[in-house]
Amino acid sequence: MTQLARETGLGRESLYKALSPSGNPEFATIMKVISALGLKLHAAPASSA
Repeated sequence: MTQLARETGLGRESLYKALSPSGNPEFATIMKVISALGLKLHAAPASSA
């Protein structure tokens, strides 16, 4: 978590709170975490039934 905090530029305590089961993180926080983990968020159209 310390490394993730360093890479996102967010405080470690803030990350724990945002990512806890009762947390309510901003979209920007989620995007920073995703990026720091080396991941991409991809949106695609829902398939038609």
